[in-house]
Amino acid sequence: MSEDLASRVRTVLDVDAEEFQRAAEADADVVKSALRDGVFDNHQSIVGLEYEFYAVDDGRWADEAGADPSYSLMRVPRRLLELIGFEKELGLHNAEMMTSPQPFNPHGLRAQENEVLARLSTALDCTAAEGMRLVSDALWTIPPAGETARGYLTDSVVDDGVAIATNMSNADRYHAMANGRGADSFTVEAPHVDLTADTVMPESLITSIQPHYQMSHAADLPDFFNYAVRLAGPLLALGANSPFFPPDIYEDGVDPEAVLADGWDENRVAVFESVLNTATDEDKVSFPRDLESVEQAVDRVVEDETFVPMPVDRSGDRFDDDFATLRMKHGTYWRWVRPVFGGASRSAANARIEFRPIPAQPTVGDSIAFQAAFAGLMKSLTRREHPVVNQSWEAARENFYGAMRNGLDGGQRWITNDGQETTDLVAVYDDILAHAADGLKSAGCSAAEA
Repeated sequence: MSEDLASRVRTVLDVDAEEFQRAAEADADVVKSALRDGVFDNHQSIVGLEYEFYAVDDGRWADEAGADPSYSLMRVPRRLLELIGFEKELGLHNAEMMTSPQPFNPHGLRAQENEVLARLSTALDCTAAEGMRLVSDALWTIPPAGETARGYLTDSVVDDGVAIATNMSNADRYHAMANGRGADSFTVEAPHVDLTADTVMPESLITSIQPHYQMSHAADLPDFFNYAVRLAGPLLALGANSPFFPPDIYEDGVDPEAVLADGWDENRVAVFESVLNTATDEDKVSFPRDLESVEQAVDRVVEDETFVPMPVDRSGDRFDDDFATLRMKHGTYWRWVRPVFGGASRSAANARIEFRPIPAQPTVGDSIAFQAAFAGLMKSLTRREHPVVNQSWEAARENFYGAMRNGLDGGQRWITNDGQETTDLVAVYDDILAHAADGLKSAGCSAAEA
């Protein structure tokens, strides 16, 4: 398999970067023309969710041996991943569920939760036969049984000059990242952590939930986007839950008290940024600037540094195959809030916000609550023209990284409904959650549901 994969990676590396860029620029003109024609407009708001999981030992073998369960990472057999209908992610231990888009109303939100529960229940029935369960967490710290986290995350082979990560999914793009035009090493930068690999495999340490919100009118995308940028810090602070790394990737001899004192509350952000930003001249993963127009959203994808120019098949019959190269480039346009343009057909074409700050949460209920809160906030803040949109971008950015470092103690600044800036946590979240509930109620939810 490694030989075949190496051959496919070499094919990727042979793609002409300048030709790829020219094709992306031409695709941008297609999208902008469709935007002017109203193709991406819809009559209702839509919600969706990407939900990432780890596969871990379910403890069965430990129970039979009379030992304590370890809940160590496990590799998901590819046939099992196909059987349960989940998508492969970066590491062999990862699995991703993508929900069906639903109207933003009480029935749509319940449909989102029921779909997650139904598919997860079915998946758990299947994985149980392997002594495995799928769990939701932002940064799992227990490596596969009998292995170290360092070894699991850095193990690789070189096949005919191509570096292949041993425990990475066989997606060409993932492996091409380690063999392309960027750096030849990828480093996790966090307090007292010492981990460098020759592939992007350390990024598989982390998982997230990614709510999507599709607005009715694509021209309004910048308004929704700029509000989402200001929500990134406060919502991340609420969901921060990854303060620790696997023990063996800390610096040798580090004092545990120093780890506790200096560590950050949400290391998922640090892992994603540091691993991928060490490989490029520009910061590929970053906190996004405000948008002034929907056309600017398209231009930013085009202007972003190309990490891996990929072969593009333009022979499909989907609507968004008309801008397939731009879609491909968007796959490595990593921003904590990012615009998305797509659609299988012209009638299904849509513009939406993908909200990426939230780490994977411990329960389905927690995850759906974040999805619902984000959707409610998108609806309420824009409809009521909430003054927080006037908060400086610099303050919004500091909120985000303050939440990364210190969670709810990160010093969140917010402009409340009366136009006053506050750093009082109760006032900040009273205002945010009141508007989340307001948006949910305006979408048809009862006060109790909201």
